[in-house]
Amino acid sequence: MQAWIIQIIDRFGYIGISFLIALENIFPPIPSEVILTFGGFMTTSSKLTAWGVIIASTIGSLVGAIILYYIGKSFTSEKLENWLSGKWGRFLHLKKNNINIAGIWFKRYEKWAVFFCRCIPVVRSLISIPAGIAKMSMWLFILLTIAGSLIWNTALVYIGVALGSSWRIIIGYMNSYTIITVVALFLLLFVLVMIYLKKKSRNKNNL
Repeated sequence: MQAWIIQIIDRFGYIGISFLIALENIFPPIPSEVILTFGGFMTTSSKLTAWGVIIASTIGSLVGAIILYYIGKSFTSEKLENWLSGKWGRFLHLKKNNINIAGIWFKRYEKWAVFFCRCIPVVRSLISIPAGIAKMSMWLFILLTIAGSLIWNTALVYIGVALGSSWRIIIGYMNSYTIITVVALFLLLFVLVMIYLKKKSRNKNNL
C-alpha cells in the first residue's frame, strides 16, 4: 500500500494528497501517517510546499468526514436498535441500551470528542459517524473537523519535512501510538460507561 500511496502523491501532487486523505477518512486502514509524512518529505525534493500539503490534506479530511457524517445522519435510533437485535448485535455483545448510553455521552462531550479524536488514528475517521447520528450542527462539525485535522496534518507534515528521506522512521512510532491511544480510549470509555451505570443504579435504588 505504501508504494501505491507514494505513486499517487508523486504523480498528482496536491490533488493526490486530498484524494488519499479523503479516502483514508472513509477507509481508516489506509495510513494517514504515510500520506502526510511522505508529503512532508516531498516538499524537500519537489515544488510542493509544506502549507500546500497541509491545506490539501485538510480539505481531504473535511470531504471524507462530511461523507461519513451524512452516512451517520442517515441512521435512526430505530435502525440501530433493529441492527443490534440481529446477529451483529449478538456477535459484538451490544444491546439496545448501549445506543442510549453512547448517545447521552456523545451529546455531553460531542465538541471535545470531534476535536480531539481527529488526532487519534482510526478513531479520527470513525468519530464522524456518531456525530451524524447525533445530528450535530453541520457548521460546528466542519469547524471542529478543520481545527482538529489541521493539528494532526501539520504535525505529521512537518515531521516528514524534518526527517527528509528518513520519513519512514515515523511509521513504526505511529503504529505504537495508534495501539496505545486506541486501547487507552477504549479503557476510558469503559470506565465512563461503568460510572454512568453505577450512578444510574444508585438513583434507582434511592427511589
